[in-house]
Amino acid sequence: MSKLPRRRLLHRAALSATAAGAARAGLAGATPAVVATAAVGGCDSSQDRENDPDPRGPLRFPPGFGWGAATSAYQIEGAAKEDGRGESVWDTFSHTPGRTRNGDTGDVAADHYHRYRDDLDLMADLGLRSYRFSISWPRIQADGTGKPNQRGLDFYRRLVDGLHERGIAPMATLFHWDLPQALQDAGGWESRDTAHRFAEYADAVFRALGDRVPVWLTINEPKTVVQNGYLWGHHAPGRQDPEATYLVAHHLQLAHGLAVRALRATGQAGRIGPALNLHPCYPADDSPEAAAATRLYDGYENRLYLDSVLKGAYPRDVLADLGPDSRLAAGISDGDLDVIASPVDLLAVQYYTPIYVTAGGDTTRRWPTSEADWQQIYPEGMYDILTRVTRDYGRIPITVTENGLPCPDRLGPDGTVDDSGRIDFLRDHFAAAHRAIADGVPLESYHVWSLLDNFEWAEGYDQRWGLVYVDYPTQRRVLKSSAHWYRTVIRDNGL
Repeated sequence: MSKLPRRRLLHRAALSATAAGAARAGLAGATPAVVATAAVGGCDSSQDRENDPDPRGPLRFPPGFGWGAATSAYQIEGAAKEDGRGESVWDTFSHTPGRTRNGDTGDVAADHYHRYRDDLDLMADLGLRSYRFSISWPRIQADGTGKPNQRGLDFYRRLVDGLHERGIAPMATLFHWDLPQALQDAGGWESRDTAHRFAEYADAVFRALGDRVPVWLTINEPKTVVQNGYLWGHHAPGRQDPEATYLVAHHLQLAHGLAVRALRATGQAGRIGPALNLHPCYPADDSPEAAAATRLYDGYENRLYLDSVLKGAYPRDVLADLGPDSRLAAGISDGDLDVIASPVDLLAVQYYTPIYVTAGGDTTRRWPTSEADWQQIYPEGMYDILTRVTRDYGRIPITVTENGLPCPDRLGPDGTVDDSGRIDFLRDHFAAAHRAIADGVPLESYHVWSLLDNFEWAEGYDQRWGLVYVDYPTQRRVLKSSAHWYRTVIRDNGL
């Protein structure tokens, strides 16, 4: 790969990754001329909206709309060495000095593995209609291969049964970044074999749980694995290898397609699709150069993943930019794109931030950021990305599987947590989603990130994203103001 594509790849990843930790790695590498000053916002309510009527009036969502919340296994489960669970890349990464803030790990996290029944009761108290969670691959196959661990499958069976008992629809994600370390040692996502091992793991999970899970998501945010794990190196496995980056993307997409085919082969009736973090990309100015740079940037951010799954081809401009000798081009075998484009039933969209692209292909900020420096607060981006998907790819059913922001939440003297800024944030994003539905987007459900405060990857426990406050020393759960507000939204099916 030439120096020019490598430089472009580094620029493109600078502010695009949605996982926490991008602030420290990405912004450190950006020049002051590129990254504009932006005020931190979002968590301090700008007005007392609890007392003021919403000027939009009541907004009601379609009957049966799936209001939910989301989590992931490594971020909440804990029990890292119990009941046959193997080591994941995130166990290795978080235990490596200097990789996470304060040296935090997911060894205990929110202790959900032991407290899942209480957490299920919290979900029922909130009135959740859907719960999006992930299954830990190393809890099912300690080394990523072989006979599945029955104790791991039993845990998820109990969780799924508990959801059904409370009238909550399970939405299970097969991979949320916790690759078994043994597979990483054998090449990780640079190895084509890992995609096939993933299909075998998926098949085992489908056959054990498929009769009880109505919706499956394959790979969570492949782009974050690609950019944060292999380009910047501030997520597991901690690589900085631009040559490998988009070969990894191809194998993640291939794993997705193989998992879709594995579900179909079981005869299970569940629906399946990918979970993609999508960033609406906008030109930073009105110049033709900015428009052209934005189009290519969008190729790396969005179309690389959308086009391959929904159109059966990688974007030509991205392939040309990488060059004919790239490892991505060399890694595509006959039939791969047919596998990747295996028909899906829905698309999971995760929206956190827009991206503004300059004529030189760099990025700039336009809106206030949250405590996560990479996150610009722009609710209109939710409308734009949802309508764009429907416009460009047809009326595939959509679920929002992540949207939220971190706030400096603290327990007050009265034992409550006032996060009114999070309420404002969610209200504005819900309203944008409502407008998208009114304009023809087939949006079925919306999952707030996150149900619980949790281990926020490279940021450890410094950032709190949850509707529910977790007091980590005691593991006590406290509903924040946003949770009480969300309960009302769900009850009323709208704002």
